[in-house]
Amino acid sequence: MQRWLRESRFAGVVLVLALLGLWQVSALYWIETPTWPPVTRVLEAWWANTADGTLFKHLLATLWRQMLGYGLAAVLGIAFGLAMGYFRILYNLFEPLVEILRPIPGPAYLPVLVLFVGIGHEMKVVLILLASFFPILLNTYSGVRAIDRVQFDTARTLGLTTMQTFRDLVLPAASPQILTGMRISLAISLILAILGEMIVSNDGLGYFTLLAQRTFKIPDMYAGIFTLALFGYVLNRLFLLVEARLIRWHSESSGRV
Repeated sequence: MQRWLRESRFAGVVLVLALLGLWQVSALYWIETPTWPPVTRVLEAWWANTADGTLFKHLLATLWRQMLGYGLAAVLGIAFGLAMGYFRILYNLFEPLVEILRPIPGPAYLPVLVLFVGIGHEMKVVLILLASFFPILLNTYSGVRAIDRVQFDTARTLGLTTMQTFRDLVLPAASPQILTGMRISLAISLILAILGEMIVSNDGLGYFTLLAQRTFKIPDMYAGIFTLALFGYVLNRLFLLVEARLIRWHSESSGRV
């Protein structure tokens, strides 16, 4: 029984269902307020907004912004991280600047971005990019710098060029940490996408949820939050599937298959 509980996620599913049941009972019998509707009412609102395409339209808007900012952050973060990790002079040059900038919370960039980029779609994409960039950058150059120097000496002995060393040694060895940074930034990118939409936007799940709250459509508000939870969960599971295929060798060597 203990082994089954340890290896199965069924207990976690039961816990989620139990909490939803507690919510339902509390809304029907204990807490009589329009700000705490029953789960069934929230599901009705969710289905109504899904059936007429409203939630799907806002979901696509959020997904587009998030993936554009996240994709740019991944490309730049991995490129700069590989360079900083491999070339000591670049690490010494940029590491102090990175350590100064990376503790700044993403939302703190908003006033500056509004001044220089405006309040349109570009502002939200740049905000996501900035917030998602540093976890990928740090994990990438940390992964490269963690590679045993003997492996680099072996690569030079075999006559590998710099590009061959990157392709055959650096990228495979650093890929677990690179993907860890990308997974962290995936969650951050969703948070900043929703934040940007709540501050200034006319579409997206953040805009939909905040508008429902302001117009006192409370079931719609919770439906938006439910959609965000489901969206974030699906994104994370998809990322884990891709990660498992890309670095299956790492999972096997660490006994996590």
